[in-house]
Amino acid sequence: MNKLQLTAVNALRKLGQDISDARKRRRIPMALLAERAGILAATLSKIEKGVPTVSMGAYASVLSSLGLTDRLRDLADANYDTVGRMLEEENLPKRIYLSRRFNKPAPLEKEGHQSKLIKSKVLSSKKRSFKGTKNAS
Repeated sequence: MNKLQLTAVNALRKLGQDISDARKRRRIPMALLAERAGILAATLSKIEKGVPTVSMGAYASVLSSLGLTDRLRDLADANYDTVGRMLEEENLPKRIYLSRRFNKPAPLEKEGHQSKLIKSKVLSSKKRSFKGTKNAS
């Protein structure tokens, strides 16, 4: 078993306890909820204990059976990812230039094969324009 950080283990335990409490508030027996979720009662027991080896799909199935999928959808939503948003803002470009050729914004591509192709085309077109000016003088 992979070692999880203590915070993740605690979060799964809390989720399991919350699922158990939600089931009990609805007065649904474990066997019935397991059947509705399409899992074994033993798996539901593991979920309610917060066992980390249970699949995310099983957790989602139980949450769906309880009508609690709204927050599941936003689990890793960018609006709640403050660290990711701060890192993204650090990498924003300082300036954005319009493409001279078509007078529209240049394509936003990560540094890689495509951007190298674009740079090589721009450099080769600059070399051609310099060659043309040398011949004219």
